Amino acid sequence: MARRRETEECPECGAEFRKGRLACPECGSDAQTGWKSEEDIQYESVEIPDTYEELVATGAPKERRKQIFLIAAILSFIAMLLFVFGRW
Repeated sequence: MARRRETEECPECGAEFRKGRLACPECGSDAQTGWKSEEDIQYESVEIPDTYEELVATGAPKERRKQIFLIAAILSFIAMLLFVFGRW
């Protein structure tokens, strides 16, 4: 005898899904968003450029290179100290 699973109906789109799921598999609404549609949710996020030209114009790649260089310099300095003081 097959066990019947309890289902719920999504308050946003009406799709049925297994009870206990954290979000609707059809529309993505969940309790945290108040079961709102994507259009109703006000996201607090970083503005992402639409095109490559906008990305280059914002200077984002240049800033990222600076961060990577700084991290590499710090790691190199730590490695040098470990080598000089015989811990490596």
